Amino acid sequence: MDFFYSIAGFFSSGGLFMYPILLVFAVGVGIAVERYVTLSMVTNKNQLVWEKVQPLLSSGEFDEARKMTNEDESTISQVLNMGLSLQGAVRRREDIEIAMEESMMEIVPRLEKRTPYVALASSIATLLGLLGTIMGLIQAFTAVANANPAEKADLLSASISVAMNTTAFGLMVAIPLLIVHAILTSKTGDIVDSLEMATVKALNVFSRRAKRVQEA
Repeated sequence: MDFFYSIAGFFSSGGLFMYPILLVFAVGVGIAVERYVTLSMVTNKNQLVWEKVQPLLSSGEFDEARKMTNEDESTISQVLNMGLSLQGAVRRREDIEIAMEESMMEIVPRLEKRTPYVALASSIATLLGLLGTIMGLIQAFTAVANANPAEKADLLSASISVAMNTTAFGLMVAIPLLIVHAILTSKTGDIVDSLEMATVKALNVFSRRAKRVQEA
């Protein structure tokens, strides 16, 4: 219970700037949670689809793979379906690769959507903390300007201690948000890498199939 009283005292002594920092933290956490849940769902769906589609591609059952990816809305299905729709109709590997890359260019911005705002919230929290401290110091020096000389040192030290609370709180908010941003960025990168891996494997299968058809 003493811990909560200490936190409440720390927050209340920080001044008005503690509230916008807290608001920034709430917004950043909300965006981070939404992004993490979304990216986790995308990862799981892509993995399930790839486990079903890869055997079909390896065995040359392109019609079945095309039907499966056409009926699914996962990101990996969108990329693979773009290649499967051209497989057989287009001979050059480069044409299929360009079409799949275009699909990737549409998907990647959706995966990265709103993630930069988490880093922005971290920066804003830090700057608000510094601004709160500066404003607190200005008020502190103004208050002690006309104080009794014997009390100036005590008043100044107390005022500076209170002013520094906003910087401390800003950093307490900024550091976790920065870590979460790194996690989200890494998670997004893993999804993009998996899509590129699936694209290359699918293109290799298409190339081998086209080569066998030409030789026959």
